[in-house]
Amino acid sequence: MRFGLLTVTYAGLFYDGPALSLIEQVRKARHLGFDGLSIETKRPVASPLDLTRADRAAVRAAADGEGIELCAIESMSNFASPVMEERENNLAMMRLVLDLAVDLGVPLVKVFAAWPGLVDDEDDTATYVPYERGNYYSRLYPADLRRWQRALDGLRETADLAAERGLTLALQNHAPVLRPGYEDTLAMIRELDRPNVGACLDAPLFKERQSDAYMTEAVRACGEHVLLTHYGAWNFVDAPDGGVAQGPCPSFGGPVNYARYLAELQRIGYDGYLVSEYCLPCVVDHRVAGIEEVDRATAMALAYMKRLVASTVPA
Repeated sequence: MRFGLLTVTYAGLFYDGPALSLIEQVRKARHLGFDGLSIETKRPVASPLDLTRADRAAVRAAADGEGIELCAIESMSNFASPVMEERENNLAMMRLVLDLAVDLGVPLVKVFAAWPGLVDDEDDTATYVPYERGNYYSRLYPADLRRWQRALDGLRETADLAAERGLTLALQNHAPVLRPGYEDTLAMIRELDRPNVGACLDAPLFKERQSDAYMTEAVRACGEHVLLTHYGAWNFVDAPDGGVAQGPCPSFGGPVNYARYLAELQRIGYDGYLVSEYCLPCVVDHRVAGIEEVDRATAMALAYMKRLVASTVPA
């Protein structure tokens, strides 16, 4: 397994400080000890609207020069809206994202069924638009089925556009529309019925279902579909013995069972990227912290995960 840094970490959205450019983030990834950089396609860092042909060539050259692989392009797609123009706008955006992936030589593009979005101009940090995170089990009603079908239609059209460009999509198990866990994500992949669509499977999004048994079930069920995975750098703390430990995961209040999760990934032969992200407000002593705290948290999380991978025996 290899380790990647997601550019949202240094996008200036969740800490007190400026965003780092893509080239600066390539250098940051190398400095911190990552193997790759995963590029989230939004302002202020990497919107396809802003990156010229020359910019794209410069990023590619910088990554090659630093020995950093551009491991994924991460889109912010949302096809669940009842408003047809909003769905069409997302398809237009995805064309730009897919073309960016081609220009940067990145064959893997992460997608959402329904990304809720950020508000970036009202508070000291960006905030998420309220959305239904759901329970892993909930009864489905006609409105839920309509949202599902809209997302399915948009993703299927995006998959066909990606196939024309030789690209693969990874559907993230992220709400809304997709409930916590792996089940809805796997069901949607199967219903999409496109050979170039796999899964971006994130254990923190299993929420409270962190048992060994559930980790085994999830990874083995998804199996060869798993193309990408993330971990959050926001819940690691100094341990009493001088090492690094997990604090509560913000989505459910407990630790993520990365030990069993990684063991199962190794068992199925996963050799892709574990991508680090800091995508929540960085707060220390009830104040929004600066970029140095993001550096510290990201380094701690990477050290923890590297040790865990090195010591994990496949289940």
